[in-house]
Amino acid sequence: MKIAIFASGNGSNFEIFAQMFEKHQLPGELTLLFCDHPNANVVARARRHQVPVETFTVKECGTKVQYEEKILKILLSQKIDFIILAGYLRVIGNKILQHFEGRIVNLHPAYLPEYPGLHSIERAFTDKKEETGVTVHYVDAGLDSGPIIAQCRVPILKDDTVSELEKRIHEREHQLYPQVVKKILQDLQQKEGNEK
Repeated sequence: MKIAIFASGNGSNFEIFAQMFEKHQLPGELTLLFCDHPNANVVARARRHQVPVETFTVKECGTKVQYEEKILKILLSQKIDFIILAGYLRVIGNKILQHFEGRIVNLHPAYLPEYPGLHSIERAFTDKKEETGVTVHYVDAGLDSGPIIAQCRVPILKDDTVSELEKRIHEREHQLYPQVVKKILQDLQQKEGNEK
């Protein structure tokens, strides 16, 4: 199985996945990083791990449709089987969704359906909630609305700052996401083995 990771920022989740693929702790091969911000830190991380990188913006492509078509062409040429979103801050378009139905997962820093979209941590903090969470879900055409695979709660402490809360959420993400992805990839590998 060939795996692509999509990311937009720092790449802390990418780093964990890259290390796990290198140590053969996950089925398949990390074949590609796609990033929509050419100067993002995740691009440097990928190069350090010798993972091939494709990076370009919507603006470079002209339109969102052309952007999606260019990504899809790359995914098909690389024979990608599965996509992991790891801090990718764009909605996946219909053409990619149709080609990879049930094979794109996302991590969201909230207990969905609470706080879909951007700035989830800050919004939960500002609303003075007692807890927020982390969700792993399949990607569909909506905004963080796909079928939920796994979730866990993260308490918001009385003396928390946003950065402290964010740090604890990332710690839970780094535990939950690789476990869930490992199980999905193992199940896919087994299913494909049974079909052969």
